[in-house]
Amino acid sequence: MKTFYALVFLALPIFSQSQVDSVKYHRINIWNSPSMQAMYQNGYVFSTNNFLRGTNIEAEKINNFQASSIKFSIQTRGNKLWEQLYKYPNWGVGLYFADFYNAKEIGYPIAIYGFFNAPFKRWNRLSFNYELGFGATFNWRSFNPVTNKFNSAMGAGESFLIDVGLNLQYYLTHKIELVTGFSLTHFSNGTIKEPNLGINTVAPKISLKYNFYDTPSFRTQDISKYIHSKEWLISVFAGVKNVVYDSVNINIIEKYEGVYFPVFGLSVMYNKQISHLSKFGIGTTITYNGSVNAQVAIDNNQTVLFDKPLGDKIQVSIYPSYELVINKLSLTLQPAFYLYRKKIKNQSPNFHQRVGIKYHFANNLFIGITLRDYAFHVADFIEWNIGYRFGR
Repeated sequence: MKTFYALVFLALPIFSQSQVDSVKYHRINIWNSPSMQAMYQNGYVFSTNNFLRGTNIEAEKINNFQASSIKFSIQTRGNKLWEQLYKYPNWGVGLYFADFYNAKEIGYPIAIYGFFNAPFKRWNRLSFNYELGFGATFNWRSFNPVTNKFNSAMGAGESFLIDVGLNLQYYLTHKIELVTGFSLTHFSNGTIKEPNLGINTVAPKISLKYNFYDTPSFRTQDISKYIHSKEWLISVFAGVKNVVYDSVNINIIEKYEGVYFPVFGLSVMYNKQISHLSKFGIGTTITYNGSVNAQVAIDNNQTVLFDKPLGDKIQVSIYPSYELVINKLSLTLQPAFYLYRKKIKNQSPNFHQRVGIKYHFANNLFIGITLRDYAFHVADFIEWNIGYRFGR
C-alpha cells in the first residue's frame, strides 16, 4: 500500500492549497486568524454489509461508534472575492480518532483530513454552516482470511475519508465558540484492495472552538454581475482495481491478495459557468477496465490470467455534471450511465455515481481525484486524473 500513502499525501494538500494560493499576498493577515477546535460525536453506523449486520466474531450488529477530533483552522476575512462570495468561510486540517466498539476486528482508525466550513447565513453571534472534508484514514484492523476473516468492510489498513455536515456556531465570548451539528462520513479505499464494502456513519457532534484573535472584521467589495462563460475540458486518468477470486484453489493468503488490474481512460466535458460559484455541464468517459470479464486459472500454484478481447474491457459512460467552484478548487458531482459495456453476469448497475475533487494550476491545467461508485456507497475504483481546459 505504499502507492496509496504516496497518492493520498499528494492529494490531501490540494484541499487547503487552493485557499493558501488565493491569499499569498496576504499571509500576514491570514495567520492572524487561527483557531483550535475540539470535537466529540457519538452516532450510528449504517448496516450496509453482512459484517456490520452481525456476521462477525461477536455475532452482534456494529451499529454505533464514537469519535473525536482536533482541528486547526484559518478564518478568512475577505481579502479575495471568493471569500466574500462564500460568506467568509474557515478552512484547515484536522486529526480524527474513531472507536467502533470492536477493536479486535476494526481497530482504532485515525484520520488526517482537510476541511472547508462556510456559512449559509450569518447573524450577530450565530452562523448556520455546511462543512466538507476529505482525507486519509489509517490504523484499520483490515481483513485477513485467517485472523480477521469476517471484516468485509475494510480490505486494507488505509482508506479515504469523505465527510459532509451541517452545524451552528455561536459565540459564547469574543474568543470562544460553541459548535453543534451533525455529519455523514464515508470510509472506503476505492477498491485499491478488496474486500472493500466500506463503512458509513451519521452522528450529531459538539465542539468548542478557541480563536487566537479578536472578533474578525470582514472586508466587503462590490460584486459585479457574473458574465456566463463556457469551457471544454479534456482529461486522462489511471487507476487500479483489486479483484479477489474465491474459486481459485491456492494458498489462502495469496488468494486474498487478489489480482490487480489497470484502469485508465479519457474524459471530455462541456461546462457552462452560470455564477461565480457554480458550473453545469455534460460529459462522457471512455474507460479501459482490465477487470471486466477477466478469468483466471492456476498453473504450478500461480494465478494465470486469460486474455480477453479489447472490446470486453471498454466502457463508455455519459453524465450531467455539477461543479462547485471554491477559488482554484472544485468539487464535482456526476450521476452517470453506461452507454456501452459488455454484458456479463453479476456486473455492477448501469447507473453509477462520480464524485470528485480537482485543483486548477498554471491557468488551464488541473489535477484531480474521482471516485466512481454505485448504489451510492460501494466503490468501484478511483480515477487519478490530469487535464486541460479550453475556451475560458
